[in-house]
Amino acid sequence: MKKPLIILAGPTAVGKTELSIQLAKRLGGEIISADSMQVYRGMDIGTAKIKKEKMGGIPHYLIDKLSPKEGFHVVLFQQFAKQYIHEIYAKGRIPIIVGGTGFYIQSVLYDIDFKENQADNLYRSQLEQTVREKGEEYLHNMLMEMDPKSGSNIHPHNIKRVIRALEYYHQTGQSMAEHNEEEALKTSPYEAAYFVLNMPREELYERIDRRVDHMIAEGLVEEVKKLKEEGCLRQMVSMQGLGYKEILQYLEGKWELEQAITFIKRNTRHFAKRQLTWFRREKEIVWVNKEQFHYDQKEILDYMIEILKEKHIVSLGKEKIL
Repeated sequence: MKKPLIILAGPTAVGKTELSIQLAKRLGGEIISADSMQVYRGMDIGTAKIKKEKMGGIPHYLIDKLSPKEGFHVVLFQQFAKQYIHEIYAKGRIPIIVGGTGFYIQSVLYDIDFKENQADNLYRSQLEQTVREKGEEYLHNMLMEMDPKSGSNIHPHNIKRVIRALEYYHQTGQSMAEHNEEEALKTSPYEAAYFVLNMPREELYERIDRRVDHMIAEGLVEEVKKLKEEGCLRQMVSMQGLGYKEILQYLEGKWELEQAITFIKRNTRHFAKRQLTWFRREKEIVWVNKEQFHYDQKEILDYMIEILKEKHIVSLGKEKIL
């Protein structure tokens, strides 16, 4: 019998964090973050990281796990997530994966085999040097020449994924996009429910703009300045995060602050749009459109619980893991 797994995904700023805590409380669940930036310590404001006092006593995994000077990618996420899922099951509780990084979620849901070879540090270093010297577009063009299918799926500014796709092709001679498509055809090893929280586009964009303004007021500039002083460099994975790369441009005197803020808002809106495009390609998604529930958290939770009961992920009599 397959073990249960709940996924709560959605675009940035849609309200996943608060809903996930309420869901975990109702079900006796624990949360694994599928966010590529909240994994880093000291990156709190720009990632909208949940504060410990807001967790409601629910254990959260893969938050504050790594130093910003360390690399983080999908293979590492998968390894950590599978370990934590096993630990959560051992406690008789249910794992809830929460986040907006669709590829990370897919890697666990379908147990994607990345055929991970030993890291080719020399090749990675060469790619990172190429980015520094020739820019993001040049590196993306390299990928388009070698693996056009992956290149078409990855935004030129997503350096982390561009490098990973080039590495994969270099290591295996296979297109990462084609490999992932093959893997996604597998059935999941879990009895899973995959919810995607959503809201009307204009309202989401307004929430994004307000969140960015709040981040600036909370001290995002000071947070990035501190990371820079501690030796975090532009080419590091952590410093490619939304908000961080733009504020670095300001701190380096390349942009005015207002210009940096404008770009954070624009880039975050574009990111949310790409997230939604990704989720629409996934199969067996349960869309949870907030406006259909009058933005009422209890109505949304009740609906999700009913879906979980239908899928026999929770019992019909009470909200308890089978």
